[in-house]
Amino acid sequence: MRKFEKISALEFEKDILDGKYEDLVLPRRSTKNSAGYDFISVIDINLKPGERKIIPTGIKVIMNENEFLALYIRSSLGFKYNIRMCNQVGIIDADYYGNSDNEGHIYVCLENEGKEEINIKKGDRFVQGIFTPFLITDDDTATETRLGGIGSTNKGDDFNE
Repeated sequence: MRKFEKISALEFEKDILDGKYEDLVLPRRSTKNSAGYDFISVIDINLKPGERKIIPTGIKVIMNENEFLALYIRSSLGFKYNIRMCNQVGIIDADYYGNSDNEGHIYVCLENEGKEEINIKKGDRFVQGIFTPFLITDDDTATETRLGGIGSTNKGDDFNE
């Protein structure tokens, strides 16, 4: 099963100060052959050259255990205005949904590397998500369960020992 959902009204009120819960639109594909589900901005975004902002989407996603949602900037924003996602590609793991920190609320960090100020209006499409299956190694030993939100899988690991 995979589907997008709105975050709860309570989480929305905590994270999105200048929007209306009723205005949240679930991501959708524009054409039958589109790979990406377009995310609609729930707020007005103004980015000056060199500026970066964390953008709440108001959306969470449920998917199968062997999948992730890859988030990419829409091509038009990258080509025309040199807007990029700070992490280049956002990876939303299946166990991010329903986490204790933020319900699985998806955020996007955008940076303006162009020379002009850019305005993304509330209701504009700005990123796209593509569901992607993944494989694991035969000797994989991961058994931990995610407990929190962004960055929580980096806590308490033994990779640096």
